[in-house]
Amino acid sequence: MANKTTIQCPNCQAEIDVNAILYHQLEDELKQKNIAEQKKLKEEMAAQKKEYKEAFNALKSQEEAIQEQKEQFDEALKRATQQQLKIEKQKMQEALKKELAQEQEESLALLKKELEEKSNQVKELHKTQAEIQKLKREKDELSSKIEAQAELKLTKRLQEEKAKIYKAADEENELKLKQKEEQLKQLQEQLQIAQRKAEQGSMQLQGEVQELAIEEYLGDRYPFDVIEEIKKGARGADCVQIVHTREIPNCGKIYYESKRTKDFQKTWIEKFKADMREKGVDLGVLVTQVLPNELDRMGLVDGVWVCTFEEFKGLSAVLRENIIKIHQAKRSQENKTDKMSLLYNFLTSNEFKMQVEAIVEGFSTMQEDLDKEKRAMARIWKQREKQIEKVLENTIGMYGSIKGIAGNAVGSVKALELPYDEDDE
Repeated sequence: MANKTTIQCPNCQAEIDVNAILYHQLEDELKQKNIAEQKKLKEEMAAQKKEYKEAFNALKSQEEAIQEQKEQFDEALKRATQQQLKIEKQKMQEALKKELAQEQEESLALLKKELEEKSNQVKELHKTQAEIQKLKREKDELSSKIEAQAELKLTKRLQEEKAKIYKAADEENELKLKQKEEQLKQLQEQLQIAQRKAEQGSMQLQGEVQELAIEEYLGDRYPFDVIEEIKKGARGADCVQIVHTREIPNCGKIYYESKRTKDFQKTWIEKFKADMREKGVDLGVLVTQVLPNELDRMGLVDGVWVCTFEEFKGLSAVLRENIIKIHQAKRSQENKTDKMSLLYNFLTSNEFKMQVEAIVEGFSTMQEDLDKEKRAMARIWKQREKQIEKVLENTIGMYGSIKGIAGNAVGSVKALELPYDEDDE
């Protein structure tokens, strides 16, 4: 059976739970007890906090006192140290001044001594130079005098020897001259006989010799050309020169014929022109020993060039050059319209534009490099100017110091002195 924990109120007849009432009473008692304990704990903590704060304040006061004492000590130490350093510095400055003064006196003494030595050396040098110039002048005068005397003696002796040689030569050569005159007379007679025999020789042989000489000269002088010899007995001239260059073959033909007789015949020209038409050549050259009456030197006779063997050498070069130029002019006129079209297409093509752009880019790069080099050189020049100015300033300072110490014992440097006139002096 369960324990009954309720009672009935005699007034209102309401059921009252005893356990709940006891629970609430105990709960209130515990709350009151806890509040009291918390209040007591707070009071204790406040008291302890107060104690700690007081201790902290005391400690802080001690630290401030210690810091103040430390600052006072540092200040005293600093003043003592500065005073000591000042004293030491004054002592060191006085010692350095004494040492510098002593060194300066020694340096000045040495410098004065060196300047005196240099002055003496300069004086000796000037004296020596004056003596050398004097000796040089005396030597030059003596040499000129000796040479003049030697020239006079040599000229006189040469004249005497020349007179002796002329006299001896005249006496010795008188008989020899007569002997030579006789020998010369005999040789002239023999030469006349030989000339008559040569004139009586074969005219055909003479012509063949000149013909061979022409062919040999053309072959040696123009190695690119072809020299065709006309066979003996065949109709036509002696040889045909087919002109070739290193780049262009068969530019044209030159016809050569050799004549070596005493008289020039007009019939040669007509026959030569007929042979030229038959061979289909461009130019004809007749090399003859005797020119026609109307020509004093080589010239053109009825469309045929007539010249001597000596003139043929220069004429062949001129005619060959003209044939080459005429052939080149004819070739340049071939396919002229097609060439102009190709040139126009090339000038309007992208390839030509790219080539021009490449050229412009190359020039632009060269211009940029040139500007960089100009700037670099300007910087280097400016640096050199500063260095030169520095050297000049130091030199001027050193010269002024030495001049102030040694005075006029040191030679004057015109570049470092003021200009003045002799009248002002």
